[in-house]
Amino acid sequence: MIRFLLLTFLLGSSFAQAQQLLLRHKLEGTALNVLGTLVVRFNDEQKGKGMVRLQSLPAPEDRRVLPQLALLDTSDSREFFDTLPRFVPLHELMKSGGEKLDAQDVLPQIRDAIDDAAGRLQALPLALSLPVLYLNRDMLQKAGADPDQIPRTWLDLQAMAGKLYDSGVQCPLTSSDFSWVHLENLASQHNQPITLRSRTTEKLLVNSMVNIKHLALLASWQKSHYFHYSGGGREGDARFLSGECAMLTGDSSLYAEALERRLDVAILALPYYDDVYGAKPSEILPDGASLWALAGMKKDELRLAAKFMRFLLQPSVQREWVRSTTYLPMSAGAIIALREAQAFPAELLDAAQRRLAIPSKNSARPRSGAAREKLRAILGEEVQPMWTGDRPAKEALDRTVQRANALGAPLIKPR
Repeated sequence: MIRFLLLTFLLGSSFAQAQQLLLRHKLEGTALNVLGTLVVRFNDEQKGKGMVRLQSLPAPEDRRVLPQLALLDTSDSREFFDTLPRFVPLHELMKSGGEKLDAQDVLPQIRDAIDDAAGRLQALPLALSLPVLYLNRDMLQKAGADPDQIPRTWLDLQAMAGKLYDSGVQCPLTSSDFSWVHLENLASQHNQPITLRSRTTEKLLVNSMVNIKHLALLASWQKSHYFHYSGGGREGDARFLSGECAMLTGDSSLYAEALERRLDVAILALPYYDDVYGAKPSEILPDGASLWALAGMKKDELRLAAKFMRFLLQPSVQREWVRSTTYLPMSAGAIIALREAQAFPAELLDAAQRRLAIPSKNSARPRSGAAREKLRAILGEEVQPMWTGDRPAKEALDRTVQRANALGAPLIKPR
């Protein structure tokens, strides 16, 4: 980071009159250092004709002064801007900026996370992740459990959590991104519809039997101290990284921070139920932050923003970004570059390529934005009494569906 700040200072005078774009973010640690280095490289390539400047999330009173670019999940718009600004879809930005971008250049599952119903890219999916299961191998070994054992089903995980608790581990399992992992992805893995459609209406449907069964199981684990609910956001990350909890379901990009802390962790596929007919365990939904362009840019700004987007898609740039941050590669070229650099084990890249290259057909996923954030907030409120035994899982999900459908906002992106 010091190198990035020094280079920015040294180059600042030559860029004083150049076109500038402000990129707002809330990255920290390695991800911020790498993005800073890439921005310096891009600015250097412009040879004084333009530059991008990074801006950490400012104080609330300063957030209404809008940047040109922002790396965020749009459900965080109020936190980023204290308002709901308009964004320029990426496909429009690239056309206006004179840069070519074919949506087919982006891996199908990555594209599906950020395109519209017509398959057009709305933003650059720079910081997406998959839901995974983490195991602290040291804690498992100390508890007498086999650290190389792979819990493929939720009942396998229950047995592992029980062994950890019996050996004295107070928090065998916790979770981050609760709705994404335990509601949205659970439905996707088990081929369950998340909407009920008719000719004139579309209703959210996340209270299927498998969703109810799963929440009831988690509630029983909470009672048995096998599972500890940490909240609907990323609160569970800190509990896992500190060694308080032995296992975590959450975001695959956390792997980079675990490596930084020199933790011996295994990163595994999300468990599933093997007694559900039609289950497709690998049908998981990438999610995370993307690079969005805000509306209102001038012509020169549009051109510079389009160049920057194209720069970030280069396989060599993707290789450096993915290798350091463990975010998902955006393109097949990025995977090839990672292979050539031997940046990840071949089997991990094979799995990523198989999963991310699957075309999306007739799928539906929660639409990113304020409506989805509201759905996740509602779920958090409705399941809270469940953890203390004051509300059955079915009632919690029924109430979630009833409240979400009453919003009247489009929650689902149809395919």
